Amino acid sequence: MTSLPQVAPRIAKLTALSIGVALLATACGGSSTPSSTGSSSAAAAGIACPAPSATSAATSAATQSGAVPPSATTTSTPLKIGSLLPTTGSLAFLGPPEIAGVNLGIKEVNDAGGVLGKPVQVIHRDSGDTKTDIATQSTTALLGQGVSAIIGAASSGVSKTVINQITGAGVVQFSPANTSPDFTTWDDKGLYWRTAPSDVLQGKVLGNYMATCGAQTLGMIVLNDAYGTGLAKNVQSAFEAAGGKVVAQELFNEGDSQFSSQVDKVLAAKPDAIALISFDQAKSIVPLMTGKGVKPTQIFMVDGNMSDYSKDFQPGTLKGAQGTIPGTFANDAFKKQLLAIDPALKDFSYAGESYDAVNLIALAAEEAKSTKGVDIAAHLKDVSEGGEKCNSFPTCVTLLRNGKDIDYDGQSGPVTFSDAGDPTEAYIGIYQYQDDNTYKPVKAEFGKL
Repeated sequence: MTSLPQVAPRIAKLTALSIGVALLATACGGSSTPSSTGSSSAAAAGIACPAPSATSAATSAATQSGAVPPSATTTSTPLKIGSLLPTTGSLAFLGPPEIAGVNLGIKEVNDAGGVLGKPVQVIHRDSGDTKTDIATQSTTALLGQGVSAIIGAASSGVSKTVINQITGAGVVQFSPANTSPDFTTWDDKGLYWRTAPSDVLQGKVLGNYMATCGAQTLGMIVLNDAYGTGLAKNVQSAFEAAGGKVVAQELFNEGDSQFSSQVDKVLAAKPDAIALISFDQAKSIVPLMTGKGVKPTQIFMVDGNMSDYSKDFQPGTLKGAQGTIPGTFANDAFKKQLLAIDPALKDFSYAGESYDAVNLIALAAEEAKSTKGVDIAAHLKDVSEGGEKCNSFPTCVTLLRNGKDIDYDGQSGPVTFSDAGDPTEAYIGIYQYQDDNTYKPVKAEFGKL
């Protein structure tokens, strides 16, 4: 790979860009960039990411004081929430933290007396991935059981296969992890919402971060679906706006098992950095790249493949590789609560977004005094903005029942919805892999959309 010039002029150029993204925080995690040994035709001299600042961006813990007053309005139809989250397929590693987040939210809502005087019911179903028809079957089953809202899917591609089915039935679809920009303009009858920000923001953060690390040229290996191509477009736009150049972009399809051609073509362009935008295909692609001399410090990953690879790769395989995940860092108190729900958890990605989805649906139902999907949707924006700040169901519902307007901020960060059901502001976490191929948080960036 080409040698890099001094990083300072590039950072100055980035500082001059007006992208709506401000560095706010850092958590535990090193700022060093470990090197690999041995010769490499893909060696990138000069990749050196900026050291994080000294402030912290941990999410606040939920607070509660006093007893929750009973609801003045009761319902004869309890709120029933379905989940459509992956327990099989290429995003199955995201299922456990998302499901734990849903279950923790349900537990806290019911511990506080439920919604409109009745316990909330939850039904979990597998979403699978786009290679199967599991999501359609699961959605049909959930709708048949009378759910008012469905939390999921995680995959944007999967959501596209069921969004019309869900919203057409007058049911809220609330994804904790969809990031495709396509949903912003989808004709969803006002029933599609998400706590994960559009990849317009993740793309800006990742593209600019790679440039601040000194990369002038970028290669990309991209999953050819709504998630992959949408994110790649925004990464490229930000990287090129920062003065960089994308010298290679190779696509692959869901279900592919051979990636040598894509890897070879990208490495032939000798990029300084490589963005790997995939799901669990990273288990096959990463060894191909490192086997051909790519240093892990050149590899930048995304939420679809940021996972625990301690059982998949030899120690040190990913040491120094970095990646982005929308949302703030899960704080210790929240992790402890999640582990009480699922002691086997190792990843916490999108747990906060899933937890927040439950709280927002429950609070909107309380404010609407109804458990109908269309009524809940009509109040989701209102409970996310403009009122008294609160960050848990007990504290927020207490305010509502005392006649107050509320502004819910949750474990995923400040939640303020646009008319399209998108977060208008969010954090993007940047993480770095350690010698054991697990990752730790490095810094968080906050942006508005």
